[in-house]
Amino acid sequence: MKLSTPLMYSGNPREAADQVVALEKAGLDTVWVAEAYGFDSPTLMGYLAAKTETVEIGAGILNVFSRTPSALLQTAAGLDNVSGGRAVIGLGASGPQVIEGFHGLPYDKPLGRTREVIQIMRQGLRRERLEHQGKIFTLPLPADQGLGLGKPLKILTKVERNFVPIWVASLGDNNVAMTAEVADGWLPFLFLPEKAKTVWGDALAKGTAKRSADLAPLEISAGGMVAIGEGEDTKKLLDFMRPLYALYVGGMGARGKNFYNELACHYGYEKEAKEIQDLYLGGNKRDAEALVPTEWLEAGNLVGPASYVKERIAAFKEAGVTNLQISPASGDPVATVAQIKEWAS
Repeated sequence: MKLSTPLMYSGNPREAADQVVALEKAGLDTVWVAEAYGFDSPTLMGYLAAKTETVEIGAGILNVFSRTPSALLQTAAGLDNVSGGRAVIGLGASGPQVIEGFHGLPYDKPLGRTREVIQIMRQGLRRERLEHQGKIFTLPLPADQGLGLGKPLKILTKVERNFVPIWVASLGDNNVAMTAEVADGWLPFLFLPEKAKTVWGDALAKGTAKRSADLAPLEISAGGMVAIGEGEDTKKLLDFMRPLYALYVGGMGARGKNFYNELACHYGYEKEAKEIQDLYLGGNKRDAEALVPTEWLEAGNLVGPASYVKERIAAFKEAGVTNLQISPASGDPVATVAQIKEWAS
Protein backbone atom coordinates (compact mmCIF):
# COMPACT_ATOMS: atom_id res chain seq x y z
CA MET A 1 0.00 0.00 0.00
CA LYS A 2 0.95 3.61 -0.52
CA LEU A 3 1.08 5.79 2.58
CA SER A 4 -0.57 9.19 2.91
CA THR A 5 -1.46 11.79 5.49
CA PRO A 6 -3.79 14.78 5.68
CA LEU A 7 -2.02 18.11 6.12
CA MET A 8 -2.80 18.88 9.75
CA TYR A 9 -2.54 22.48 10.82
CA SER A 10 -4.05 24.96 13.22
CA GLY A 11 -3.41 28.60 12.50
CA ASN A 12 -0.29 28.44 10.37
CA PRO A 13 -0.30 25.90 7.53
CA ARG A 14 3.22 26.87 6.45
CA GLU A 15 4.67 25.20 9.53
CA ALA A 16 2.76 21.99 8.86
CA ALA A 17 3.71 22.06 5.18
CA ASP A 18 7.38 22.41 6.06
CA GLN A 19 7.12 19.20 8.12
CA VAL A 20 6.03 17.28 5.01
CA VAL A 21 9.61 17.44 3.74
CA ALA A 22 10.77 15.17 6.56
CA LEU A 23 7.76 12.87 6.15
CA GLU A 24 8.53 12.57 2.45
CA LYS A 25 12.03 11.35 3.27
CA ALA A 26 10.54 8.82 5.70
CA GLY A 27 8.50 7.26 2.89
CA LEU A 28 5.28 9.26 2.68
CA ASP A 29 3.71 8.85 -0.78
CA THR A 30 0.82 11.34 -0.69
CA VAL A 31 -0.24 14.38 1.30
CA TRP A 32 -3.90 15.46 1.23
CA VAL A 33 -4.74 19.15 1.59
CA ALA A 34 -8.24 19.94 2.81
CA GLU A 35 -10.18 23.11 2.05
CA ALA A 36 -13.70 23.08 3.59
CA TYR A 37 -14.24 26.78 4.32
CA GLY A 38 -10.71 27.60 5.49
CA PHE A 39 -7.63 28.32 3.39
CA ASP A 40 -7.97 27.18 -0.20
CA SER A 41 -6.20 23.94 -1.11
CA PRO A 42 -4.42 25.00 -4.33
CA THR A 43 -2.39 27.74 -2.62
CA LEU A 44 -1.05 25.32 -0.02
CA MET A 45 -0.55 22.62 -2.66
CA GLY A 46 1.58 25.00 -4.71
CA TYR A 47 3.62 25.80 -1.61
CA LEU A 48 4.11 22.08 -0.99
CA ALA A 49 5.15 21.55 -4.60
CA ALA A 50 8.02 23.98 -4.15
CA LYS A 51 9.08 22.38 -0.86
CA THR A 52 9.00 18.70 -1.85
CA GLU A 53 10.39 16.44 -4.55
CA THR A 54 8.58 13.10 -4.72
CA VAL A 55 5.40 13.14 -2.62
CA GLU A 56 2.07 13.28 -4.45
CA ILE A 57 0.14 16.42 -3.55
CA GLY A 58 -3.58 15.82 -3.37
CA ALA A 59 -6.53 18.15 -2.96
CA GLY A 60 -8.70 16.53 -0.36
CA ILE A 61 -11.11 17.98 -1.43
CA LEU A 62 -12.19 20.73 -3.83
CA ASN A 63 -15.95 21.10 -3.99
CA VAL A 64 -17.63 20.93 -7.40
CA PHE A 65 -19.88 23.96 -6.84
CA SER A 66 -17.71 27.00 -6.17
CA ARG A 67 -15.40 26.63 -9.20
CA THR A 68 -16.41 26.06 -12.81
CA PRO A 69 -15.21 22.84 -14.47
CA SER A 70 -12.79 24.90 -16.55
CA ALA A 71 -11.40 26.59 -13.45
CA LEU A 72 -10.85 23.16 -11.89
CA LEU A 73 -9.14 22.12 -15.12
CA GLN A 74 -6.81 25.11 -14.87
CA THR A 75 -6.07 24.28 -11.23
CA ALA A 76 -5.28 20.65 -12.04
CA ALA A 77 -3.03 21.59 -14.96
CA GLY A 78 -1.27 24.35 -13.04
CA LEU A 79 -0.61 22.25 -9.94
CA ASP A 80 0.58 19.35 -12.03
CA ASN A 81 3.07 21.63 -13.76
CA VAL A 82 4.57 23.24 -10.68
CA SER A 83 4.81 19.85 -8.94
CA GLY A 84 6.39 18.12 -11.91
CA GLY A 85 3.51 15.71 -12.42
CA ARG A 86 2.64 15.01 -8.77
CA ALA A 87 -0.84 16.53 -8.53
CA VAL A 88 -3.91 14.56 -7.47
CA ILE A 89 -7.28 16.27 -7.60
CA GLY A 90 -9.82 15.18 -5.03
CA LEU A 91 -13.35 16.36 -5.74
CA GLY A 92 -16.50 16.24 -3.65
CA ALA A 93 -19.92 17.73 -3.19
CA SER A 94 -19.20 19.07 0.32
CA GLY A 95 -22.58 19.75 1.96
CA PRO A 96 -25.48 22.20 1.92
CA GLN A 97 -24.24 24.16 4.94
CA VAL A 98 -20.95 25.04 3.24
CA ILE A 99 -22.19 25.40 -0.33
CA GLU A 100 -25.29 27.43 0.45
CA GLY A 101 -24.04 29.13 3.62
CA PHE A 102 -20.43 29.97 2.75
CA HIS A 103 -20.55 30.11 -1.05
CA GLY A 104 -24.16 31.22 -1.51
CA LEU A 105 -24.87 28.65 -4.19
CA PRO A 106 -27.79 26.19 -4.40
CA TYR A 107 -26.86 22.63 -3.41
CA ASP A 108 -28.30 21.14 -6.58
CA LYS A 109 -27.65 17.84 -8.42
CA PRO A 110 -24.28 17.03 -6.75
CA LEU A 111 -23.85 13.63 -8.44
CA GLY A 112 -24.58 14.80 -11.96
CA ARG A 113 -22.43 17.86 -11.40
CA THR A 114 -19.48 15.77 -10.24
CA ARG A 115 -19.77 13.42 -13.22
CA GLU A 116 -19.83 16.29 -15.72
CA VAL A 117 -16.97 18.12 -14.00
CA ILE A 118 -14.80 15.00 -14.37
CA GLN A 119 -15.76 14.65 -18.04
CA ILE A 120 -14.90 18.28 -18.81
CA MET A 121 -11.64 18.19 -16.83
CA ARG A 122 -10.43 15.08 -18.63
CA GLN A 123 -11.41 16.52 -21.98
CA GLY A 124 -9.47 19.70 -21.19
CA LEU A 125 -6.39 17.85 -19.93
CA ARG A 126 -6.27 16.08 -23.30
CA ARG A 127 -6.13 19.62 -24.75
CA GLU A 128 -9.32 19.14 -26.66
CA ARG A 129 -11.60 22.06 -27.39
CA LEU A 130 -14.18 22.28 -24.63
CA GLU A 131 -17.51 21.31 -26.10
CA HIS A 132 -20.00 19.79 -23.70
CA GLN A 133 -23.74 19.38 -23.85
CA GLY A 134 -24.80 18.16 -20.43
CA LYS A 135 -27.73 18.44 -18.07
CA ILE A 136 -25.82 20.92 -15.91
CA PHE A 137 -23.04 22.41 -18.02
CA THR A 138 -23.10 23.57 -21.64
CA LEU A 139 -19.86 24.67 -23.28
CA PRO A 140 -19.75 27.04 -25.04
CA LEU A 141 -22.62 28.92 -23.46
CA PRO A 142 -25.63 28.99 -25.82
CA ALA A 143 -26.18 32.29 -27.63
CA ASP A 144 -29.56 32.82 -25.99
CA GLN A 145 -27.95 32.74 -22.52
CA GLY A 146 -25.27 35.32 -23.15
CA LEU A 147 -23.84 37.55 -25.86
CA GLY A 148 -23.55 34.71 -28.35
CA LEU A 149 -19.79 35.22 -28.69
CA GLY A 150 -18.59 32.06 -26.94
CA LYS A 151 -16.55 29.57 -28.94
CA PRO A 152 -14.95 26.23 -28.12
CA LEU A 153 -11.51 26.78 -26.62
CA LYS A 154 -8.78 24.42 -25.48
CA ILE A 155 -6.49 25.13 -22.55
CA LEU A 156 -3.91 27.65 -23.68
CA THR A 157 -0.82 26.14 -22.07
CA LYS A 158 0.87 22.78 -22.59
CA VAL A 159 -0.02 20.40 -19.77
CA GLU A 160 2.48 18.39 -17.75
CA ARG A 161 0.34 15.25 -18.06
CA ASN A 162 -2.80 14.72 -20.07
CA PHE A 163 -4.32 12.55 -17.33
CA VAL A 164 -4.15 13.95 -13.79
CA PRO A 165 -5.66 11.49 -11.28
CA ILE A 166 -9.13 12.56 -10.15
CA TRP A 167 -10.45 11.18 -6.87
CA VAL A 168 -13.93 11.60 -5.42
CA ALA A 169 -15.04 11.81 -1.79
CA SER A 170 -18.37 10.01 -1.56
CA LEU A 171 -20.48 8.07 0.95
CA GLY A 172 -23.98 7.46 -0.43
CA ASP A 173 -24.72 4.46 -2.64
CA ASN A 174 -25.36 6.38 -5.86
CA ASN A 175 -22.36 8.61 -5.34
CA VAL A 176 -20.08 5.68 -4.54
CA ALA A 177 -21.33 3.81 -7.62
CA MET A 178 -20.58 6.87 -9.75
CA THR A 179 -17.13 7.12 -8.17
CA ALA A 180 -16.37 3.47 -8.95
CA GLU A 181 -17.51 4.02 -12.51
CA VAL A 182 -15.62 7.18 -13.49
CA ALA A 183 -13.04 8.26 -10.89
CA ASP A 184 -9.42 7.22 -10.48
CA GLY A 185 -9.72 7.01 -6.71
CA TRP A 186 -12.21 7.03 -3.85
CA LEU A 187 -11.93 9.02 -0.62
CA PRO A 188 -14.34 7.57 1.98
CA PHE A 189 -14.41 9.11 5.46
CA LEU A 190 -14.75 7.55 8.92
CA PHE A 191 -13.99 4.25 7.20
CA LEU A 192 -14.60 1.03 9.12
CA PRO A 193 -12.82 -1.78 7.23
CA GLU A 194 -14.82 -4.75 8.52
CA LYS A 195 -18.13 -3.15 7.53
CA ALA A 196 -17.04 -1.60 4.22
CA LYS A 197 -18.24 -4.48 2.07
CA THR A 198 -21.63 -4.58 3.78
CA VAL A 199 -22.15 -0.83 3.43
CA TRP A 200 -20.60 -0.15 0.02
CA GLY A 201 -20.01 -3.52 -1.66
CA ASP A 202 -23.06 -3.43 -3.93
CA ALA A 203 -22.49 0.21 -4.92
CA LEU A 204 -18.84 -0.41 -5.75
CA ALA A 205 -19.73 -3.50 -7.79
CA LYS A 206 -22.44 -1.59 -9.67
CA GLY A 207 -20.05 1.18 -10.62
CA THR A 208 -17.17 -1.13 -11.44
CA ALA A 209 -19.37 -3.06 -13.88
CA LYS A 210 -19.74 0.15 -15.91
CA ARG A 211 -16.11 1.23 -15.57
CA SER A 212 -14.20 1.97 -18.77
CA ALA A 213 -11.40 -0.41 -19.65
CA ASP A 214 -9.27 2.68 -20.24
CA LEU A 215 -9.24 3.36 -16.50
CA ALA A 216 -6.96 1.56 -14.05
CA PRO A 217 -8.59 -0.21 -11.09
CA LEU A 218 -10.13 2.14 -8.54
CA GLU A 219 -7.72 3.32 -5.84
CA ILE A 220 -9.00 3.78 -2.28
CA SER A 221 -7.49 6.00 0.43
CA ALA A 222 -8.66 5.57 4.02
CA GLY A 223 -7.21 5.20 7.50
CA GLY A 224 -7.03 7.07 10.78
CA MET A 225 -4.94 8.02 13.78
CA VAL A 226 -1.76 6.01 14.39
CA ALA A 227 -0.18 5.49 17.80
CA ILE A 228 2.01 2.49 18.53
CA GLY A 229 2.44 1.45 22.14
CA GLU A 230 1.44 -0.81 25.01
CA GLY A 231 -0.98 -0.10 27.81
CA GLU A 232 -3.96 2.07 28.56
CA ASP A 233 -2.13 5.34 27.99
CA THR A 234 -1.84 4.52 24.30
CA LYS A 235 -5.46 3.37 23.99
CA LYS A 236 -6.63 6.57 25.69
CA LEU A 237 -5.28 8.50 22.71
CA LEU A 238 -8.38 7.33 20.84
CA ASP A 239 -10.33 9.82 22.93
CA PHE A 240 -8.71 12.58 20.88
CA MET A 241 -10.73 11.30 17.91
CA ARG A 242 -14.07 11.59 19.71
CA PRO A 243 -14.58 15.30 18.94
CA LEU A 244 -14.01 14.65 15.21
CA TYR A 245 -16.46 11.74 15.04
CA ALA A 246 -19.03 13.62 17.12
CA LEU A 247 -18.67 16.72 14.96
CA TYR A 248 -19.40 14.85 11.75
CA VAL A 249 -22.05 12.46 13.07
CA GLY A 250 -23.74 15.07 15.21
CA GLY A 251 -23.11 18.47 13.71
CA MET A 252 -22.01 18.25 10.09
CA GLY A 253 -25.43 18.85 8.61
CA ALA A 254 -29.02 19.34 9.66
CA ARG A 255 -31.40 16.64 10.84
CA GLY A 256 -32.33 14.46 7.91
CA LYS A 257 -29.41 15.82 5.86
CA ASN A 258 -26.25 14.56 7.50
CA PHE A 259 -24.35 12.04 5.38
CA TYR A 260 -22.10 11.01 8.27
CA ASN A 261 -25.02 10.38 10.59
CA GLU A 262 -26.49 8.13 7.92
CA LEU A 263 -23.14 6.34 7.65
CA ALA A 264 -23.11 5.67 11.39
CA CYS A 265 -26.56 4.14 11.01
CA HIS A 266 -25.35 1.94 8.16
CA TYR A 267 -22.54 0.75 10.40
CA GLY A 268 -25.16 -0.37 12.92
CA TYR A 269 -24.95 2.55 15.33
CA GLU A 270 -28.47 3.91 14.80
CA LYS A 271 -29.18 4.54 18.49
CA GLU A 272 -25.83 6.21 19.10
CA ALA A 273 -26.13 8.30 15.92
CA LYS A 274 -29.47 9.75 16.98
CA GLU A 275 -28.33 10.47 20.51
CA ILE A 276 -25.06 12.03 19.35
CA GLN A 277 -26.93 14.30 16.94
CA ASP A 278 -29.51 15.30 19.56
CA LEU A 279 -26.81 16.18 22.06
CA TYR A 280 -24.54 17.92 19.58
CA LEU A 281 -27.24 20.10 18.05
CA GLY A 282 -28.42 20.85 21.56
CA GLY A 283 -25.01 22.26 22.47
CA ASN A 284 -23.90 19.30 24.62
CA LYS A 285 -20.79 18.46 22.63
CA ARG A 286 -18.90 16.72 25.42
CA ASP A 287 -21.79 14.38 26.12
CA ALA A 288 -22.06 13.67 22.39
CA GLU A 289 -18.36 12.83 22.20
CA ALA A 290 -18.69 10.35 25.06
CA LEU A 291 -21.29 8.37 23.08
CA VAL A 292 -19.09 7.72 20.06
CA PRO A 293 -18.78 3.90 20.04
CA THR A 294 -15.36 2.82 21.24
CA GLU A 295 -15.38 -0.19 18.92
CA TRP A 296 -15.77 2.18 15.94
CA LEU A 297 -12.81 4.24 17.14
CA GLU A 298 -10.71 1.13 17.67
CA ALA A 299 -11.52 -0.42 14.30
CA GLY A 300 -11.28 2.82 12.31
CA ASN A 301 -7.89 3.84 13.67
CA LEU A 302 -4.52 2.21 14.24
CA VAL A 303 -3.87 2.67 17.94
CA GLY A 304 -2.33 0.04 20.21
CA PRO A 305 0.54 -2.45 20.38
CA ALA A 306 2.56 -3.13 17.24
CA SER A 307 0.75 -6.42 16.71
CA TYR A 308 -2.64 -4.68 16.79
CA VAL A 309 -1.53 -1.90 14.44
CA LYS A 310 -0.32 -4.55 12.00
CA GLU A 311 -3.74 -6.23 12.23
CA ARG A 312 -5.42 -2.92 11.42
CA ILE A 313 -3.15 -2.41 8.41
CA ALA A 314 -4.10 -5.87 7.17
CA ALA A 315 -7.81 -5.10 7.72
CA PHE A 316 -7.64 -1.91 5.67
CA LYS A 317 -5.78 -3.76 2.93
CA GLU A 318 -8.36 -6.58 2.98
CA ALA A 319 -11.10 -3.94 2.60
CA GLY A 320 -9.50 -2.74 -0.64
CA VAL A 321 -7.54 0.25 0.63
CA THR A 322 -4.57 0.95 -1.65
CA ASN A 323 -3.40 4.17 0.00
CA LEU A 324 -3.36 3.99 3.80
CA GLN A 325 -4.10 7.45 5.22
CA ILE A 326 -2.59 8.03 8.65
CA SER A 327 -2.40 10.81 11.23
CA PRO A 328 0.55 10.09 13.54
CA ALA A 329 -0.15 10.80 17.21
CA SER A 330 3.38 10.63 18.54
CA GLY A 331 6.29 12.82 19.48
CA ASP A 332 8.14 11.61 16.42
CA PRO A 333 5.78 11.49 13.42
CA VAL A 334 8.68 10.89 11.05
CA ALA A 335 9.58 7.65 12.85
CA THR A 336 5.91 6.63 12.86
CA VAL A 337 5.62 7.16 9.12
CA ALA A 338 8.80 5.16 8.52
CA GLN A 339 7.53 2.29 10.69
CA ILE A 340 4.07 2.15 9.10
CA LYS A 341 5.64 2.36 5.65
CA GLU A 342 7.68 -0.75 6.46
CA TRP A 343 4.67 -2.68 7.77
CA ALA A 344 2.38 -1.64 4.92
CA SER A 345 4.81 -2.48 2.13
